[in-house]
Amino acid sequence: MIYDDKSLHSDMIENPKLHQKIIDALPIPIFYRDVKGIYKATNKAHENFIGLKKEEIIGKTVFDVQPLEIAEIYARRDQELFDSPGDQSYETKFRLSDGSLHDVIFNKAVIRDDEGTIIGIVGSIFDITDRKKAERKLEKAKEASVIASAMVHKIRAGIVIVDSDFKVIDSNEGFAKLFGQEMEELYETIPGLQGADLKELIPEVVFKMFASLMASGENMLERDLKIQNRLLHISVITIYKNRVVGALIRDMSAPLLVREEIISRAQRVNKQNLETVQQIAFLLGENAAQTEELLYSIIQSYKYEEDNN
Repeated sequence: MIYDDKSLHSDMIENPKLHQKIIDALPIPIFYRDVKGIYKATNKAHENFIGLKKEEIIGKTVFDVQPLEIAEIYARRDQELFDSPGDQSYETKFRLSDGSLHDVIFNKAVIRDDEGTIIGIVGSIFDITDRKKAERKLEKAKEASVIASAMVHKIRAGIVIVDSDFKVIDSNEGFAKLFGQEMEELYETIPGLQGADLKELIPEVVFKMFASLMASGENMLERDLKIQNRLLHISVITIYKNRVVGALIRDMSAPLLVREEIISRAQRVNKQNLETVQQIAFLLGENAAQTEELLYSIIQSYKYEEDNN
């Protein structure tokens, strides 16, 4: 059966159930309140959203279904809409029946009768809780990125971070200075060398370290390489497996760095030697105790023989 506009309008007036079925079919929570703030209509999505059945909503006010502090906000915004009729949209909080607090957007408008008198408010609710969480995570990620970038740029050693396409995500001035004047000039033009092709920036032998680690997904790869009469200590590390790698590059030819590296390596060697000595001492201590016990047994054995003779 095909309905024309007039027959459909007539059916909706004569058959309220059809009207209810139409709004129940909508996936968005919808409600209607009269000028006294009493719920007169609701749809299935609205019932499911607030966790109450239709009979628990109809005839009630927002003060019956929401905490006082939240209901007062709704009532105030309703009054603002009555005072300045039109469309209203705002973001607020909404507490569900399970006690969870959600971020929502209300879209509301006044409803008038045939004489033009305002008889109530119709509204819809959009749950934006997940979106707000994502926005907060993104904001925190941006803050962390800014802090991390600032720290990277304060380190004197060369640092570079690249994605799986070996495009530079970020780098510091120390990295640019390691590979010649052209790189420094490029760094001044493109801050952090962001988006630059790593393969075009560094010697092939160094690039192969990045490629190897990106492919293998191992934690770290370290080498000492002589490049342009400089001894570079290169540590390439995995940041996100097979997706993002970074490198710390130090010029071991620089006197200050050489001295610091010698001290650092000497401390590591000393620690290893100390641990070895401790292990040897422990073994010697065990052997000494076993030897002492053996000698004591031999002495006791001779003493036993003398006593018997």
